[in-house]
Amino acid sequence: MADASYLCNQLLIAMPGMVGDVFDRTVTYLCDHSADGAMGLVINRPTDLSVEAMLEHMDIDVPDAALGGRVFWGGPVQSERGFVLHRQPGVWDATLSVHADYHVTTSRDVLEAIARGEGPADFLITLGYAGWGSGQLEAEIRANSWLNCAADTGILYDKPADQRWQASLDALGLDPGFLSASAGHA
Repeated sequence: MADASYLCNQLLIAMPGMVGDVFDRTVTYLCDHSADGAMGLVINRPTDLSVEAMLEHMDIDVPDAALGGRVFWGGPVQSERGFVLHRQPGVWDATLSVHADYHVTTSRDVLEAIARGEGPADFLITLGYAGWGSGQLEAEIRANSWLNCAADTGILYDKPADQRWQASLDALGLDPGFLSASAGHA
């Protein structure tokens, strides 16, 4: 079992002070966090690439019924690599079970299942991920760059992408107008 001080299965919310930063107003689902570092997927930055176009580009047959949705920018690391964040556990080749309700799969077979309509009902596809080295995320949190809250399926899958940052702050009962861009230290 993971140490309680780690933030695996949490939403990482960019503080308003990150204006102009690549993570400005992002919400990141933390898939892994340990003494070695952290890895997460940005869940509120849709790209111009549709899921259907991505699958067709990968030579995965898409049936007549068009798939909706966009592929998301998951972060600046390995931006050519795909990650599927989903609720339904499955039998796919490369799946990390983060929590009972959250799994990350990186194998082609889950994309083929999605194209056939046999994949997970709730999913989000990203290209790339956000990564932090040992102690880096903790230092950024101390520097007032991030807030965190429990992962919420409503935010991840039901809210439109442009509402996920505000919804994450709402889950904490916070108004961004009252958040300071600078950290206070005693």
